[in-house]
Amino acid sequence: MAWLLLATAFFVGIHLLVAGTRLRDRLVANLGEGAYRGLFSLASILGLGAMVWSYNRAPFLPVWDLGPGARHAAALLLLLGFLLAVPGLTTRNPTAVGADNALLRPPAGIVAVTRHPFLWAVLLWAVGHLLANGDAASIAFFGGFLVLALFGPFSIDAKKARLRPDTWPAFVAATSWLPFQAIAQGRARLDWRELGWWRPTLGLLAYLAFVFYLHEALFGLRPI
Repeated sequence: MAWLLLATAFFVGIHLLVAGTRLRDRLVANLGEGAYRGLFSLASILGLGAMVWSYNRAPFLPVWDLGPGARHAAALLLLLGFLLAVPGLTTRNPTAVGADNALLRPPAGIVAVTRHPFLWAVLLWAVGHLLANGDAASIAFFGGFLVLALFGPFSIDAKKARLRPDTWPAFVAATSWLPFQAIAQGRARLDWRELGWWRPTLGLLAYLAFVFYLHEALFGLRPI
């Protein structure tokens, strides 16, 4: 269990205490952008691998069991997560690494809903798994991702505000962290043609494939 806590602290820590901070700026200045990205990617892969390895070997220590209703709610949250993740990964978004050129265009598609769609997907995934898994190892593992998904957007926004002070404020003014907030306030509009029919469809198909086949094949457990 101690290894899981250390691995989780490392993975979350490098994202919240390095990736969006002035420490990252100093590292880039000393190492260069390419070297920094390479080392950070390596550290992320190692940290995530350590989390998975230690989670699979952690003892089962039950803390809560919210019953079948919570597991059904988890399935719904995961569906919403896939419907955010797939469009988020297939739409150019200035919050992504190396996509600053997207700041020159108005926010479109899922970015009009929230400028951090993938992190919202991670948040829903983490909450869903915490509802369905109340043991200590799961709380540490999925709780780490929940913390990262909650605070990661603010770290990214702070980094972009420092690096792109000329174009970032206009993008923030036209988008929101909270889904649909900018649309409700009239600062953005959702054009379903920009979202495209294939992105939600692909998200739904990925969800069905994962729930009914891939999750069991990869982790030995069928969620539904």
